[in-house]
Amino acid sequence: MLNERVILRAVEPDDVDFIYQLENDPENWHVSNTIVPFSRFAVEQYVLSSNQDIFALKQLRLIIIANDSPEQKLIGAIDLFDFDPIHKRAGIGIIIIFEEQRKGYATATLKLIIDYCFNTLALHQIYCNVTADNKPSLDLFQKLGFVSCGVKRDWIFQNNEWKDELILQLLYR
Repeated sequence: MLNERVILRAVEPDDVDFIYQLENDPENWHVSNTIVPFSRFAVEQYVLSSNQDIFALKQLRLIIIANDSPEQKLIGAIDLFDFDPIHKRAGIGIIIIFEEQRKGYATATLKLIIDYCFNTLALHQIYCNVTADNKPSLDLFQKLGFVSCGVKRDWIFQNNEWKDELILQLLYR
């Protein structure tokens, strides 16, 4: 999948170092619900098993590549999780490396994955979970039509404080 800004592709064995870096950055742990680093071996095993399709694993990770840079730099990942083909829904999570944030890559990526979810997977809805204080993420999802539909109060404990987590949904039009 691609557009003028980004390419989304399956995880490849050469991505181990990139995924290892993403998963082991403590700044990202609050969104992945982890508090310990992953071993390189664990990441390698994940990459080796990630070639199964979404119907088998109930999840999918795609690597985000900057299509508008000459070297086609790896800049992030987007995940579909809790894939439920019976009820036609999936969760979505996106991460862009810090130095590439706020350049429009997340918007371009979400446009592609929304199209994939609704037109290829034939989903009825996708959803995401965002802490109430994460204004850039809230703005991103809302700009693309996601609507807040619930609040999980004091759901995330981060930096010695409790944070509410919002649930946002996008229903197929």
